[in-house]
Amino acid sequence: MRLSEFRRACVEEFGAEYSGVLLRDHWIAAIGGTPNEALERGLPAREVWQALCADLQVPLERRHGRGLRDAK
Repeated sequence: MRLSEFRRACVEEFGAEYSGVLLRDHWIAAIGGTPNEALERGLPAREVWQALCADLQVPLERRHGRGLRDAK
């Protein structure tokens, strides 16, 4: 998952305004910080997306990332 795909999936799943807040402020134990912090540390966007979806209980059928080309 590219970073641009990650950001697009966040906007499509959570909305433009709320996704910005989530990426900046939502602390996720599984990744040891916020999504932005994890990305800055070099954690792959796919892992951050999966952790965010799990933490916010996004239904499994949407965890592949809305707006992505495929479920890879």
